[in-house]
Amino acid sequence: MDLQLDHHTAKALLDWQIEMGATEAIGDAPIDRYELAVAAAKPAPIEAPTDPVPTGDDADPIAEARAAAAKADDLGGLKAAMAAFEHCDLKLGARQLVFSDGHPAARMMIVGEAPGRDEDRVGKPFVGRAGQLLDRMLGAIGLDRASDDPSKAVYITNVLSWRPPQNRDPSPEEIAMLLPFVARHVELVNPDILVLMGNISCQAGLGRRGITRLRGTWTEAYGKPALPMFHPAYLLRQPTAKRAAWADLLSLQARLRG
Repeated sequence: MDLQLDHHTAKALLDWQIEMGATEAIGDAPIDRYELAVAAAKPAPIEAPTDPVPTGDDADPIAEARAAAAKADDLGGLKAAMAAFEHCDLKLGARQLVFSDGHPAARMMIVGEAPGRDEDRVGKPFVGRAGQLLDRMLGAIGLDRASDDPSKAVYITNVLSWRPPQNRDPSPEEIAMLLPFVARHVELVNPDILVLMGNISCQAGLGRRGITRLRGTWTEAYGKPALPMFHPAYLLRQPTAKRAAWADLLSLQARLRG
């Protein structure tokens, strides 16, 4: 039986797909998955052995990331090193590298999770709806990412600098290979305190997930005092969590003043 959708239902479904990041066509023609399954079931032909050809498959991405990050003497050098890093396949599907925003001399540094559709388009972290909420949260305690005053400014980056397809969670391998760049980023900015926003940021900085348990408790990450907080995107989905986020903001404010 054919399913007929009215205009409003069809538009709502389309808006939902766009919100989830399905904004681009993958192919121009349909794929017969049944035919692919049959082809995959056929045994592969036996080929005569040949001498192995050296490739980059044996490279250690984490070791190369550590070496590249260590050579970066400033933020410009770190950005260039990340742009030249060829082991993260996320960059193949992203429009551009999303490095940072805000004042590099700010006392507080926020480490988010990964760019979304708007961040991938603009080239800055936290510029979509979640970014707008973050700006209001920061403004409530007298901070502004656009401020030229380091005492009132904020510096922002992400664990991942490229948008994962369909905004999926990054794999442990992707986090591990980019972690040396995050650690060097924190070292170069040298903030007084860190904010770990979301589960992915906590996984990278603390080796733990479970933001509902971790949030609100001061800890240490990358050698700095750190406070895990709910990601603004989570607060948009769960407005009741804003009370806890407000308590965390007051804790940040007290720490900066103290």
